[in-house]
Amino acid sequence: MACQQSRYHSFSSASRLQPQPSGVTIDESFITENKSTQKRKLLQKRRTLELPPASLSHCQAPVLGGAGKLPTQGAPPAGPGHRFHPGTKAAAHQREKIRALEPLKAKLVTVNEDCNERILAMRAEEKHEISLLKKEKMNLLKLIDKKNEEKISLQSEVAKLRKNLAEEYLHYLSERDARKILIADLNELRYQREDMSLAQSPGIWGEDPVKLTLALKMTRQDLTRTQMELNTMKANFGDVVPRRDFEMQEKTNKDLQEQLDTLRASYEEVRKEHEILMQLHMSTLKERDQFFSELQEIQRTSTPRPDWTKCEDVVAGGPERWQMLAEGKNSDQLVDVLLEEIGSGLLREKEFFPGLGYGEAIPAFLRFDGLVENKKPSKKDVVDLLKDAWKERLAEEQKETFPDFFFNFLERRFGPSDAMAWAYTIFENIKIFHSNELMSQFYAVLMGKRSENVYVTQKETVAQLLKEMTNADSQNEGLLTMEQFNTVLKSTFPLKTEEQIQELMEAGGWHPSSSNADLLNYRSLFMEDEEGQSEPFVQKLWEQYMDEKDEYLLQLKQELGIELHEEVTLPKLRGALMTIDPSLDKQTVNTYMSQAFQLPESELPEDSDEKEEGVVEILQTALERLQVIDIRRAGPRESEPAN
Repeated sequence: MACQQSRYHSFSSASRLQPQPSGVTIDESFITENKSTQKRKLLQKRRTLELPPASLSHCQAPVLGGAGKLPTQGAPPAGPGHRFHPGTKAAAHQREKIRALEPLKAKLVTVNEDCNERILAMRAEEKHEISLLKKEKMNLLKLIDKKNEEKISLQSEVAKLRKNLAEEYLHYLSERDARKILIADLNELRYQREDMSLAQSPGIWGEDPVKLTLALKMTRQDLTRTQMELNTMKANFGDVVPRRDFEMQEKTNKDLQEQLDTLRASYEEVRKEHEILMQLHMSTLKERDQFFSELQEIQRTSTPRPDWTKCEDVVAGGPERWQMLAEGKNSDQLVDVLLEEIGSGLLREKEFFPGLGYGEAIPAFLRFDGLVENKKPSKKDVVDLLKDAWKERLAEEQKETFPDFFFNFLERRFGPSDAMAWAYTIFENIKIFHSNELMSQFYAVLMGKRSENVYVTQKETVAQLLKEMTNADSQNEGLLTMEQFNTVLKSTFPLKTEEQIQELMEAGGWHPSSSNADLLNYRSLFMEDEEGQSEPFVQKLWEQYMDEKDEYLLQLKQELGIELHEEVTLPKLRGALMTIDPSLDKQTVNTYMSQAFQLPESELPEDSDEKEEGVVEILQTALERLQVIDIRRAGPRESEPAN
């Protein structure tokens, strides 16, 4: 009985504490309580609902049958001929109680679900309150910005009022001085009037003549002394002006000086703009004359434009592939494409390449006598192989010559027996495909027509530009606005002109109808296709780099003022470089001089050394050698500001 009472007591307590399910009225005061009260009640309900399993199990005493087991379901009913064990009646009573408590268990589950729903509702309410607080925070931030703007406005107003106060103070000083002068004049007039009234008084004629004579004598002495003091004052202060006039003149002079400085600055700006316009005018005239000469030459030597649609039936792949190859290319580029197609077709037909021999003019990786097998790789295989070669070259510590490295790379990749065959195969492929950026650059480096530092520096520049755009992408979504794109380009390339920045933006997807808020997927600008071809944006970067190098060397030639076949000395070339590019450091200049005159940097004569004049070279040869390396402008010329 004690067990039953405890069970009833716990369930009745739970039913009193727990809100009733459907059909039971819920106290509305619970909904209107504040958050802290709701949380405390929720904790109390959870503790009440979390009944331990022992609360029911300890009340259920085992009911044993005759052999210590519960009676089976099919046991015969009690009657006069049957005899039950003493525990059977108690077990049946306990089962009845358990069945009676089953609805309470279902009610507990319902109450638990109701509590969970209330918890979820309170959480949703908390989320709503959090969102309201965030909105309130944003409004407060806007209010702070508005107050800051008002503060700045008030500060400017205070400064203006201070200026007005200073002007009023000066006006007050002048008025005060004028008032003092007027008071002095009034006092003097009053004294004169009193003297005149005394002189006209009839009582004076009755004075003692001796006394009057003495007074006249003393007055004359005072007059003489006063006259001497007046003459002294005139002599000492004859050139002195009143303080009020001096301050007024000083203020006028200051205003005129400020106006003069402003006019001088404006004149200097106009003069500089006039010089720039004159330079632009001269360059425009030169370009006009050059374009006119080119027009005349084109009109004289021009031929009818070819019908490129005739190539559709000749090129492998038909019209669709030819349209893809010819898209966006001019006639000169289409000739290269057509030659590549013809060359690649002939290359696939060859089974062997004839060896070039062991002559000194033959590159080291091609020196071989006899026939060499054509491995016939696809264009993609060649591109992948060149990419792997560049990766290994950049990771190499002990630098060897690029041709030796290339042959050693092929030996490591394909073995000594096939290295020569692959060398001839790769060489013939990259010699044909001039339009492929990766192949043409690898061929130029391999043949010594371009330094490998040019390729490495260009890749580093592209990587740095991508890093700057990633830093500007605060959300890391791969998107930038056109305004951010323009800002990153100008900060990364401060020496580029506005026209060059505009070309890069157009290559990146900008067009005249774009706004600053338009988004750009900048990561797609740095993608490459399976044949190693970059996007137009990266190609435009490379074109601008080559144009800048040509212009830089042209400026160097113009600064030297000599013809290509004439000789140039080391000090003259060094001086011309420093003139067109004053920002160059000594180490970079020595590197350029070493390349131009083919001397190690350690053997270059120092400045003002007599041996400098003995180092000479043909100007055309020196410029061709400089064209090979990575030569670029380090800073703006003195006459042109940076972008």
